Amino acid sequence: MAAVDAPPRTYVILGASGGIGSALARRLAAQGAKLVLAARDSDRLRQLAAELGAVAAPLDAANFAQVDACVNLGIETFGRLDGVANCVGSLLLKPAHNTTDAEWHDTVAANLTTAFAAVRAGAKAMFKTGGSIVLVSSAAASVGLANHEAIAAAKAGVIGLTLSAAATYAARGIRVNCVAPGLVATPLTARLTGNEASLKASAAMHPLGRIGNPAEIASAIEWLLSPEQSWVTGQTLGVDGGLATLRAR
Repeated sequence: MAAVDAPPRTYVILGASGGIGSALARRLAAQGAKLVLAARDSDRLRQLAAELGAVAAPLDAANFAQVDACVNLGIETFGRLDGVANCVGSLLLKPAHNTTDAEWHDTVAANLTTAFAAVRAGAKAMFKTGGSIVLVSSAAASVGLANHEAIAAAKAGVIGLTLSAAATYAARGIRVNCVAPGLVATPLTARLTGNEASLKASAAMHPLGRIGNPAEIASAIEWLLSPEQSWVTGQTLGVDGGLATLRAR
């Protein structure tokens, strides 16, 4: 009797229209995965979804009800859910005394609230089936970088969330991990990477002598999402050119 092919894996990607999110979507689609792509930028999102044959779900990823609905859409459309990745984020480089109330709240919402929404919705959806949730932290969460107070605090919260959720849902077969990038060349970081002097200084901060690219981060997220990594949970994977752990110069 011929072997029955396994059904395609199904994933929800929050922040799919960004540099890392779109790179992840393309990698997963190339593996035959079925995707629900979510982001605030509906035009870019729908273009990407059309390119990949995916479902587009415009939303505010800091809105719990909208994220819940997006994850449910994946199950309703494809009949299953194997994982959720939260690639939503922001970048604020200011010392605390110059950070406004609005900037603080926006930073926490974009980086930590979206992560919590992804965990909450993903855990509910995969409570009986198991699966994988991958969040995005930052090297700034574990190494002191000047003028990173708000973003470092929010991204450190993502690591704490990862650890607690991994412990809570391990018995349910839900793995929760995160990646912690250094500076990556994306539209979000264009103000830094588009300036030659700033780019040179940023590259020098990383022991490997350069900044990262979206494909490198997407590859790590893809690896953590895969059921082949069924014994990996509660981990923060540094994909940062050595920024958080090494002093090579």
